Amino acid sequence: MARQRWVVAGQLGEEFDDGGRMLLVEARSAWSRAPIHRRKAHLYLSAMRHRKAELGDRMEYVQAATFRAALEGRDLEVIDPTSYRARRLARELGAEILPSRGFVTSEPDFAGFADAHPQAAMEDFYRWVRERTGILMEDGRPAGGRWNYDHDNRQSPPKNAHTLGLPDPWWPEEDDIDAEVRRDLDRWERDGDVRFVGTDGPREFAVTPAEARAALRDFIETRLNDFGPFEDAILEGDWTMAHSLLSVPMNLGVLDPREAVDAVVAEYTAGRAPLASTEGFVRQIIGWREWIWHHYWRFGEDYVHSNVLAAHRDVPPALLELDADEIEEACLSHAVGTVRDHGWAHHIQRLMVIGNHALQRGYDPRAMNDWFVSMFVDGTPWVMPANVVGMTLHADGGRVATKPYASGGAYINRMSDHCRGCRFTPTVRIGEKACPYTAGYWAFLDRVEPILGDNHRMQQPFAGLRRLADRHEVVAQERSRPPLGFRADEDTRPVPSDPA
Repeated sequence: MARQRWVVAGQLGEEFDDGGRMLLVEARSAWSRAPIHRRKAHLYLSAMRHRKAELGDRMEYVQAATFRAALEGRDLEVIDPTSYRARRLARELGAEILPSRGFVTSEPDFAGFADAHPQAAMEDFYRWVRERTGILMEDGRPAGGRWNYDHDNRQSPPKNAHTLGLPDPWWPEEDDIDAEVRRDLDRWERDGDVRFVGTDGPREFAVTPAEARAALRDFIETRLNDFGPFEDAILEGDWTMAHSLLSVPMNLGVLDPREAVDAVVAEYTAGRAPLASTEGFVRQIIGWREWIWHHYWRFGEDYVHSNVLAAHRDVPPALLELDADEIEEACLSHAVGTVRDHGWAHHIQRLMVIGNHALQRGYDPRAMNDWFVSMFVDGTPWVMPANVVGMTLHADGGRVATKPYASGGAYINRMSDHCRGCRFTPTVRIGEKACPYTAGYWAFLDRVEPILGDNHRMQQPFAGLRRLADRHEVVAQERSRPPLGFRADEDTRPVPSDPA
């Protein structure tokens, strides 16, 4: 049998095709390991089957129970896969391993940077990438004279607005392949082979290079200018806000991140986009996304077991089932409802609403990492560990973030319109109206003070905690608060899906 290139699900674009024979495996085991969002399963299968249609006879498409069953006995090469499980399998099968692709910086280059700068933060890495690539650089200096315009990109949403008033994003048109995927998913679920959560609906994310470029053009034309100022803002009537919705095609490998960055920078160079919005987008892609990718490998496979804050509570059923109606907090209910309906929520909803809740309530970091992988359409095994275990839950003790991203209801009130319709009050920490985020913030500080007491960035919050006259009353109240309808007899630890 002639050599074939095994293509994994994060390598479905043109960059991963050198013109030879290709092999793509649709393994049922990827969807049956644990409950997974219906829209995520649809997206991945749609992307894979569209790739088969694009390549025709050059692509062998195998449907099998497991990846191993489909791959054993073949002469294979593979561009180094995007998860530990797939990389391990490729090596066990004796495949020729080609260097990874789909990122602006290579793994060897990052290793050299990290070895030379062992204490470097993401910002240091981001500047290093810009200097090496020339992205947003002018005569050897950062465009506009500053590296970072984050301070300009933290505006609250417009007052009394229901939406940002932008045109709807570009949406893909479903075709016969999507219809076939939907029929298969219905049958698998009906037969008991898989279990899905979340709602079904029209596909909302690009899965082919042509669709990805259409989505990129639409973002540049209709939302880029507003992306920067309102990238942290939340409005109940606007689930996309000014975000690009490009994480899915990038993670599928159908949109080259450098192509997206160059297109956005070209708008700034032409005078059609503000620098703050441009720099904010660039930093997310060549800064944070690259940083997260490389640290997935640098931290190691056991990193997801980190639990410095000794958080052991099970993920409650309302999150596992995406049952937003069981959640009283308006902000959290809306965020979980957005995930239920779209398989997506923007980064502040992930970090400061869902993540902040999980941090305060002490949910197990590994279980929360698995939840994010399974419930988000852009949730890949490499994306979530540093984002969830490190940045969101501070379970790694500061390897990603120097302090926990914990906040009370005041932040959510400033950055969203949730609080005005919520039964809780963000300024109240005791009683029936006590905001679970505000009271939960102080209870969280009380719990982690013995662990983080020496953290210099936590000295001011801990000083405030020690001055709190009703500290013990707040802590007792929050310890007795039911965690989103949890029932102790339920299995609450999902296993993440990995469609290779």
